[in-house]
Amino acid sequence: MYAEERQQAIATLVMSRGRASVAELAQTYDVTTETVRRDLAVLDKAGVLRRVHGGAVPAQTLHLVEAGVSERDTTRSTQKDAIATAAVDFFPLSGASVLLDAGTTTARVAERLPTDRDLTVVTNSVPIAGRVAAMPTATLQLLGGRVRGLTQAAVGEQVLRVLETLRVDIAFIGTNAISVRHGLSTPDTEEAAVKRAMVQAANYVVVVADSSKVGKEDFVSFAPIDSVDSLITDDEISDADRDLLTQHGVEVVIA
Repeated sequence: MYAEERQQAIATLVMSRGRASVAELAQTYDVTTETVRRDLAVLDKAGVLRRVHGGAVPAQTLHLVEAGVSERDTTRSTQKDAIATAAVDFFPLSGASVLLDAGTTTARVAERLPTDRDLTVVTNSVPIAGRVAAMPTATLQLLGGRVRGLTQAAVGEQVLRVLETLRVDIAFIGTNAISVRHGLSTPDTEEAAVKRAMVQAANYVVVVADSSKVGKEDFVSFAPIDSVDSLITDDEISDADRDLLTQHGVEVVIA
């Protein structure tokens, strides 16, 4: 196979899978890892792929365009439901505090809040607040500020000031992307600031994200990988990604 043919094949493979590691590509095309890295450099320069730590992702993985809540809510809904169900095991005992980040997966987690214990629930999400407010055993603290219509999440200085004063037992955090090199990331700088403050306010951080976000990197990193205690994801995560995250101290829970 000529180099051009191999590079075309690599590009097609990465586009279809969403990402591929250098080791996987070397084995697939029976070449050295150095050859694969040269191929990825060529494809990156051409704008076809983006090189990331240990492999490559499609060029469009790094973007500034966000989908709205309604669009994201119907995407990979089966996986999100499974992730939320698995998150139930992480709910603390009565009297504890829980922080719920805005997002369609965390909204599903909110729907599964236990009713057999008293919990203080903190959130910046308007839809989540609406659900939790009706739960008799939950004490709701809604973080106020400017609400982004796209994500229905409160952002801005008012939210950040309150989060600086809080310490919660556990936080369920959503993310647009998660990788070892770039940590947790998202397209919007204001959302990133709030998420960063949430992570810093929590004694224990649980990321709830489907496998399509694993190994990807978005515009703004809001937390390093070592700030994540557990990741709950679906069974489509690759063994390589799971092993890499585990090696960096993240407990990976498969829903």
